Amino acid sequence: MRSRIGKSSTGPGPTRLPGSFSLVLPAHNEEENIEIVVADALRTLPDFAEPFEIVVVDDGSRDRTGEIIDRLAREDARVVPVHHDVNRGYGGALRTGFATATGDHVMFMDADRQFDIADIALLTPFVHEFDVVAGFRRERNDPLIRRVNAEIFNVTVRALFGIHLRDIDCAFKIFRGDLLREITLAAPGALINTEMQAKLRRRGATVQQVAVNHYPRVAGTATGGNPIVILRAMRETVYLFVEMHRHPATAGEHRRHPVRIAWDSASAVGGLGVKVVNHLARRGNPRH
Repeated sequence: MRSRIGKSSTGPGPTRLPGSFSLVLPAHNEEENIEIVVADALRTLPDFAEPFEIVVVDDGSRDRTGEIIDRLAREDARVVPVHHDVNRGYGGALRTGFATATGDHVMFMDADRQFDIADIALLTPFVHEFDVVAGFRRERNDPLIRRVNAEIFNVTVRALFGIHLRDIDCAFKIFRGDLLREITLAAPGALINTEMQAKLRRRGATVQQVAVNHYPRVAGTATGGNPIVILRAMRETVYLFVEMHRHPATAGEHRRHPVRIAWDSASAVGGLGVKVVNHLARRGNPRH
């Protein structure tokens, strides 16, 4: 997977997407957010794609999320509600959304209002040239512990799978629909981002990275910092590593020697330690 980091220039108007477009929104207990997110998407997407659909996956919510998206679907046929009777996890919600989506291009975005669908304008200029346009959070607005966990995870993914994305778990990406539908995904949790990139990399997919905005969560409850979720992600990472190395490498892909993996991991963790120390130092310095 060739990767570049770019800055978009939308010119005098928005860059429209070719063909049809699907936006997938996984939602778990997002009754305070989901109507706002869908309304913003309905207002914004006509400038970028026609036709389009908004696939909202209610992942076993215990609040009014399911009720709200059913009402939104009755009010606008472009909203496609899908319901899980029980919570299947982030990966399960995305897999259902991707299986439902019919667009020539498929995007997913979290439904917690930490991203703004208007930032699609930053990604669309690159869709004509790249198979995947991946956002990375310019400044991540999460608690420090979540940012540290994310850095550790990015280091691990880089070392084990050779994926060099700045922000592997950023939930703001656009994919070629046919390419996304060619791969089989299994990860039940957040590791689905890594699984997608690892399997698309094997297919030689090209990727462009673009900085996007990230906002503090103002409603609802985040679960990414839950220790159980973190442990589950670690277990899924091991399973995916074994799966990816159980199959023969494809043309242009080389298996990485365990010593090289260990060296890369140690080097990256050392760099992470410096980042954390510097961050804490800045927080303690009133001049910053």
